[in-house]
Amino acid sequence: MSEDGYKKLAKVLDTLPNGFPESDNGVEIKILKLIFTPEDAEVFCDMRLSFETADQIAERTGRSLDGLNDHLRKMWGKGQIFGVDFGEVTLYKIAPWVFGIFEFQLKRMTKEFAVLCKEYEKTFGPQFFQSKVPLMNVVPVEKEISSNEVTMPFEQVSSIIEKGKSFAVNDCICKKEHELLGERCDKPMEVCLAIAPIPNFFDDHPLKARPISKEEAYDILKMSEEAGLVHLTSNIERGHYYICNCCSCCCGVLRGVNEYGGAKAVNSNYYAVIDAEECVSCGVCMDERCQVHAIEEKDEVYAVIEDKCIGCGLCVSTCPSDAISLIRKNAEDIVLPPVDENDWYKRRSQMRGVDYSKYA
Repeated sequence: MSEDGYKKLAKVLDTLPNGFPESDNGVEIKILKLIFTPEDAEVFCDMRLSFETADQIAERTGRSLDGLNDHLRKMWGKGQIFGVDFGEVTLYKIAPWVFGIFEFQLKRMTKEFAVLCKEYEKTFGPQFFQSKVPLMNVVPVEKEISSNEVTMPFEQVSSIIEKGKSFAVNDCICKKEHELLGERCDKPMEVCLAIAPIPNFFDDHPLKARPISKEEAYDILKMSEEAGLVHLTSNIERGHYYICNCCSCCCGVLRGVNEYGGAKAVNSNYYAVIDAEECVSCGVCMDERCQVHAIEEKDEVYAVIEDKCIGCGLCVSTCPSDAISLIRKNAEDIVLPPVDENDWYKRRSQMRGVDYSKYA
């Protein structure tokens, strides 16, 4: 494949609602060459965001069916596309850059790849995190939500877990990237949860995530909260298939919050409030728990900067004087997420002004 073939692939990825903008120095093409063979890139450009079998792809595109399913399964294993294996039939669809191809490079990430991705952040970050349709939704520490609050299922980490029938855990791609760059933090690494609505989904999975039980998934969430990691999942009402547990030193999304978009770079229905009368000025909330610089020292006590707060609840759970509360936003300030992933794609494409109907 010529350089034009990889540029076509980059154009397809940028036509998808998530985006893959062109850089000034062509670093995104170098990234694609590390991930895709020329044949992989050609197949990807013929696929869609909706699931299809190899037979359906061959019939729609005129491609030969001979060897196509095997090739698609290899692409799935290389983290280029999504796949679901039902035994007798396997379905495939293309993956956007994030959440998708980048995260699926976990087992294949090298220092060269990490350096290129870090360079590409300069182009990708500003357009992605200043979006009015955020990719991620903050899921608060559930025990810190008042029992008087009427919560929605996507605001409850337990609701997301209970809808799953199989679970897996992986290392955090962002932490691995920073480890390769010599910038690794001391937070736990194996904290990214995958959730599937069908049993045994992660057994012999091509991406080799480690299958775990539901109880182990809860243990990882608890450990993540204790370590000061923010629960993040898709900004949709239903159909969640992952929970990331993130720190702002490594996580691309939380770094995006801090560097580009403020609290609006993620969706959240809560914010924290510190009772000045109860605050003992220990500083734990600001120095050890808040990942987004939303707490400041003011008149010898601490206060939350509401516009920066993402409502994760981490500061609430370790306050020694119980001075911090998690408060639900006023109804007029709450932005309900898209219904599902397809609705998110539609809203995001409208916001970006791109027509992705060819790949829908």
